[in-house]
Amino acid sequence: MRMRSAQSAADVAGRRILVVEDEQDVAELIRYNLVKEGYDVALVASGAEALARAREARPELVLLDIMVPQLNGWEVCRRIKRDPETRGIAVIMVTGRVEEGDKVLGFEMGADDYVTKPFSPRELIARVRAVMRRGASAEAAGRKDHLKAGELEIDRHRFEVTMRGQRVELTPKEFELLAALVATPGRVFGREALLDIVWGEDGFVEPRTVDVHMARLRAKFTASRAPKPGIETVRGVGYRFRDPDDGRVRGPS
Repeated sequence: MRMRSAQSAADVAGRRILVVEDEQDVAELIRYNLVKEGYDVALVASGAEALARAREARPELVLLDIMVPQLNGWEVCRRIKRDPETRGIAVIMVTGRVEEGDKVLGFEMGADDYVTKPFSPRELIARVRAVMRRGASAEAAGRKDHLKAGELEIDRHRFEVTMRGQRVELTPKEFELLAALVATPGRVFGREALLDIVWGEDGFVEPRTVDVHMARLRAKFTASRAPKPGIETVRGVGYRFRDPDDGRVRGPS
């Protein structure tokens, strides 16, 4: 058993981070430590490049130095947070400017966190994880109330799950696991990511808990004489949802 705040490489694999830093040695240090943790990292050296890459690649997080050429970090952050297409991207300022006024300005521009140089790689990774978790919680808060994939329907208002019109009784945790997967079909969720979404900060919870609840969820469909939902086990990683009828990925209605 371990603390809920821990993350495995499988849970962060493919999660994109854009590092905006014009000092090459610092940029490489950051990239090295993030890649070692399993993140997908891109480097740019100017504010203009940062905005272009943010719009094009839509990273989950931007690590942003303030003193970069063309556009400073404050302006980059302001534009990212004011653009409807990029405002959901998290921003952590990583800078040598340590004055309180600089930090206040960063947060006023919309920054999610502020890390001062010099920093330890462990501290930076911890800050990245914390911001990523907050983003996952915010995403969960904006979930749709009604989801439909093929003949599977999930109604949050009524707390009902039906398959081909047949109601399937689930516990709250089983319900939220199914809803999280169906809401983003095709996406592979690691066990830690599902724990963050469904269990939140419930203290000590083992990743194995997800497997137990997933087995029970599938068994509930069998007991209800309803076809099982298209939940696939991705060996060594976690779970994803695919439409069982045709194998194509479908989004929520």
